[in-house]
Amino acid sequence: MRFIALFIILLVFWLLITFSLTLANIVVGAVAALIGALLFGKYFVHNLYKFGQPKRYYWFVIYLGIFIWEVLKANFDVAYRVIHPAMPIKPGIVRVPLEVKSEIARTMLANSITMTPGTITVDIIGDDIFVHWIYVKSDKPEEYAREVSGRFEKYIKKIFE
Repeated sequence: MRFIALFIILLVFWLLITFSLTLANIVVGAVAALIGALLFGKYFVHNLYKFGQPKRYYWFVIYLGIFIWEVLKANFDVAYRVIHPAMPIKPGIVRVPLEVKSEIARTMLANSITMTPGTITVDIIGDDIFVHWIYVKSDKPEEYAREVSGRFEKYIKKIFE
């Protein structure tokens, strides 16, 4: 069932990217989706029933809005630090405990942190994520954990777990 769901998702994604419903395009997309499903199907979501829950899509839309807002704020923050004559940076690697348990949720959180300017995920070890941060604002772990991952983690948890 996972392979079929992944095949359909890949085919729809192909059709959205190419934006063409010609027979040749559909055949090429189906072949590419089949190859993708065969190669990567075993890594796809194990609890497929979660895809059919509308509340997860609702939370995903909310998450996208928050993610875009956080990326915009971080862009302005990094631009300020680059343009400022004193270049006010205080870089460091911080350890942030994770609440999410599934691999896909952890990957989504790590990617969200990395795509936000000023932070990059270095590693995930056990139940901790290590993040390089351009300006470590606090020495208290609960404060910087809330600042780095708290804005994303509660929504990712609602989407993937």
